Parts: sequence; C-alpha cells; structure tokens
Amino acid sequence: MQIIYWLLIAVMVVGIIGAVVPAIPGSSLILIAIIVWGIVSSSFAAIKIPLIVTIIVLLLSVGVDFLASYVGARQAGASKWGQIGAIVGLVVGFLGLLPTLPFGGPLLGILLGPLLGAIIGEYIYRREFGLAVKAGIGIVVGSLVGNLIQGLLAIAAVVVFVVTTWPQVFSS
Repeated sequence: MQIIYWLLIAVMVVGIIGAVVPAIPGSSLILIAIIVWGIVSSSFAAIKIPLIVTIIVLLLSVGVDFLASYVGARQAGASKWGQIGAIVGLVVGFLGLLPTLPFGGPLLGILLGPLLGAIIGEYIYRREFGLAVKAGIGIVVGSLVGNLIQGLLAIAAVVVFVVTTWPQVFSS
C-alpha cells in the first residue's frame, strides 16, 4: 500500500510541475491521483477533503490562467491579435517548428513561441515594432505569473492530500 502511495505522490509532483510548465497535465493529474488513492484504499471518506480542495484548485487554476494572461495583455496594451499570436506561438513552439538549439527543444519553443507569436500578432495589427514587443512581453509575463500561481495552488492541493492521508497510510 505504501508503494502505491509513493507512486501517487510522484504522479502529484509531476502534476505540480505541469501546473507551472505548459503542455504537461497539472491539477487534473493531481485530481486523478487522489481518485486512484480513494479506489485503492477503499476509503472515499479519507479523500473527501483533498478531493474537494483539488477540484477547487482545478477550477481556480483555469480562472487564474485566463485572468493572468488577460491582465498581462491589458497592462501592456495588447490586442486580440497579440493574444491569438501567443497561442499560435505556443502551439508552433511546442511542436518544435521554431528553430531549436542543441539544448532545450520543445521546452525552448514553449518559452519563446508565445513571445514571438504575440510580437508577430501585434506587429501585424499595429505595424509598430516597439508596441508589439511591449505587448508580447506583457502577455508572456502575465502567463508566467499565472503559471506560478497555478503551481502554488497545486502544491497546496498536494499538501492537503498528504496531511489528510499520511496518518492513514503510516499508522500501521
């Protein structure tokens, strides 16, 4: 039972990483691990609180993601073109269509893609390079702040799970 518990904790750590790094499942992975623990331990009463907390975290994460990107874009004066460019840049960067260096690969694309996409989108719309760069940086900074908040929420969900289930697992 303890081996399964530690494996699920490892899955949750990947979920924490995924809450911060785009393209890796985040809070949903934590939620799945908690549900699996409820099935394995045959005790849904033991996971009631972590399950509720994680569902709230999952909903908050979605809201934080959109809100942080929106606020970052608005603060920098970005248009919808910049936001669309950032999304396209993320997809193109993740798929590795951006030139990659000997290190980094898709991770580098995930980091640079939204910035370049936002700048290109804004430049197409405004035709002013300085404003396009400012808007691109604003979108990326907003997304990074949102990812940081999502990571903190994911850590909180895992901590609640561990605090509520640890005594059950290691008391015997």
